[in-house]
Amino acid sequence: MRYSRLFNQTLRTSPAQSEAASHQYLTQAGYLRPLASGIFAYLPLAQRTLRNIASIIREEMEAIGGQEVSLPIVHPAEIWQQTGRWYTITAEMGRFKDRNGHDMVLAMTHEEAVAAIVHDVIQSYRQLPALIYQIQLKWRDDPRPRAGLIRAREFTMLDSYSLDRDEEGLEVQYQAHYNTYHRIFERCELPVIAIQSDSGMMGGVQAHEFMYLNPIGEDTIMLCSSCSYAANRQVATFQKDHNSSEDLKEVEKIVTPEKKTIADLVEFLQISPKRTAKAVFLMAEMHGTEKLVLALVRGDMELNEAKLAHAIQASGLRPATEEDILLSGAVPGYASPIGIKNTLVVVDDQIPHLRNLTVGANQSGYHLKNVNFGRDYQTDIIADIVSAEEGFLCPQCGHPLSSQRGVEVGNIFKLGTFYSEQMECQYLDENGASKPIVMGSYGIGLGRLMACIAEEHHDENGLCWPLQVAPYNIHMLSIKDKDGAVQPTAEDLYEQLLAAGISVLYDDRDISAGVKFNDADLLGMPYRITISARALSNGGIEIKSRSNETSHILPREQVLPYLQKIASRH
Repeated sequence: MRYSRLFNQTLRTSPAQSEAASHQYLTQAGYLRPLASGIFAYLPLAQRTLRNIASIIREEMEAIGGQEVSLPIVHPAEIWQQTGRWYTITAEMGRFKDRNGHDMVLAMTHEEAVAAIVHDVIQSYRQLPALIYQIQLKWRDDPRPRAGLIRAREFTMLDSYSLDRDEEGLEVQYQAHYNTYHRIFERCELPVIAIQSDSGMMGGVQAHEFMYLNPIGEDTIMLCSSCSYAANRQVATFQKDHNSSEDLKEVEKIVTPEKKTIADLVEFLQISPKRTAKAVFLMAEMHGTEKLVLALVRGDMELNEAKLAHAIQASGLRPATEEDILLSGAVPGYASPIGIKNTLVVVDDQIPHLRNLTVGANQSGYHLKNVNFGRDYQTDIIADIVSAEEGFLCPQCGHPLSSQRGVEVGNIFKLGTFYSEQMECQYLDENGASKPIVMGSYGIGLGRLMACIAEEHHDENGLCWPLQVAPYNIHMLSIKDKDGAVQPTAEDLYEQLLAAGISVLYDDRDISAGVKFNDADLLGMPYRITISARALSNGGIEIKSRSNETSHILPREQVLPYLQKIASRH
């Protein structure tokens, strides 16, 4: 490609409100242009990069038996209503009516569409196992798009779906994806770790996320440096201490005027927050209705809403209002499970092993000392509902945990039979018995992956693409001599590179050498070759790796074989 014909415009300054280096350089180098919040146009350089990433993905998916399909981005609402997600997913889902008044959905994922197709295609155990995948657009109306492609509303994803007879077959395909995803990210030269994660709106029995550790990420990852433990903070566990050997004491009502927070209470009573319990009220969306939930955790712990939602199988949570709390018989700021009504009480699994805690008295200005689970109140659900924090003890080895921020670039889910049961995806086994197909779902966001590669591979001058994903292997500069003449060697070499099948961006523009060099650094092709009178007089053509500060001169006759060797590693 001749740069003079390239549909591109570089910017000399960073775009406004660019939170991440990837957003800054992808925009500044002309890979992207924003069309609306979280919606981007991918210009030719980005398209070539995405195409290279997609090629890697296709090669690896087909190596484990994947067959590519293309499913619609527009779905009838009926299939989402059939699984119930029409009702549980809120404003993030793109809904509209067609000209005949039928409710339609812009796909944010394709489990329903896959199940609808599988229902018609898979009839017998002889057709299983199967694996289908696609690289397709998605729409998710994220309320907080940020950092360019790191969190966009319209995005392209690989999503694959495994279909099996039983859980053993699912485990085989799940492990195959686990290994394949590591190979994909390795080929893209992006360091990732696989961590335990929450299945979220996808449902299922097990999930892993592939995390690129970087401060721009919104996920918090809990890590143990002493063993292999790694988990998203949404699901991370830790070793919890207790004082269950302590003798139970009599309940004592104490005056605590205007002490509505744990911080105020412990300062007033001169006690440790570990000797208190904190009541958190939320309204939970459960099976189409809202219910008041009281979550009780130790005073120095933080409620983990993802764990709570999973424990009570809620599709959504929101803060309870003061009116909601008062209707239960509780008093905001002085609340506890004692004496409340019409409320689902969920107690963290540490609480039953703690003795003589101080809790609210459900009376303004009063708390109760020496309150004990089982003796003084009962509960509906006991579960792990608190968040892990840095310094808490690893659940596997007891070593202190650390935390890092990360960007999720891939995920894998064991869906089980939920979607197949809802969509009546059955197969007949050897004995003619009808059984539900066991499903898995697996995804990689291509745009986010490209952004993370850019985040990992850049310097102060611009992008530094790895060879396998770069839009062009070679960026060739032709520098005019003192008389203003174009070097004929550049034209000859350009034609030879094209004939040899080497991808090259040839900067043939009639502009200064400085601008060409700056743009070459900004665009980030892996290798730059410069043809100038100075280089020719020094014995050949200048060649420089983007990741190396130094360049070298190679004789003209050795340039093509040298570049062919580089291209063969693509």
